[in-house]
Amino acid sequence: MSSLGYLGIGLLMFLENLFPPIPSELIMPLAGFTVSRGEMQFFPAVLAGVVGTILGAFPWYYAGKFFGEERLRDLADKYGKWITVTGKDIDKANNWFTRYGGMAVFLCRLVPGVRTLISLPAGLNHMPLTPFIIYSTIGTTLWVTFLTGAGYLLGDHYDLVEEYISPISKIALLSLVIGFGLWVLRKNMRKSAE
Repeated sequence: MSSLGYLGIGLLMFLENLFPPIPSELIMPLAGFTVSRGEMQFFPAVLAGVVGTILGAFPWYYAGKFFGEERLRDLADKYGKWITVTGKDIDKANNWFTRYGGMAVFLCRLVPGVRTLISLPAGLNHMPLTPFIIYSTIGTTLWVTFLTGAGYLLGDHYDLVEEYISPISKIALLSLVIGFGLWVLRKNMRKSAE
């Protein structure tokens, strides 16, 4: 982090968006720790993380826009194991986006594990680029600022951020899955009643 500086933060966050297994929960708290040691400044570190994340969202957005849902699902089922993405993950993200639109982009930028994938349905559904960038930037700024601040406050114990975020992430993801399941159930019950 010290040797690559702000460019390193941006590059790592860019890669974190291309390859979901790389966790931002490790990158940005480390940046916050580096800030606490006086080797970086807080706002440029956050800015580098946000810029890297937004740039990393574009390949997924354009993949959704140009490849289409069926082809992406087939590719994910065939090659997704390398980046831990399946066709079911794409379906879940697309259903979430269909229900909430632009707000889904904002909310999912705050949820680990879904942060990257929400760019795909935004592209699949041809969300205009300007709202996509705005919602992504707001959500990403909140997330990156939170992680950087946590790393700054924890200082030498910045590695604890992932330990505490991990259960919260799982609860948030479980809540999303349960919410989606209830929505599908309610929709099916309405169809049955009709």
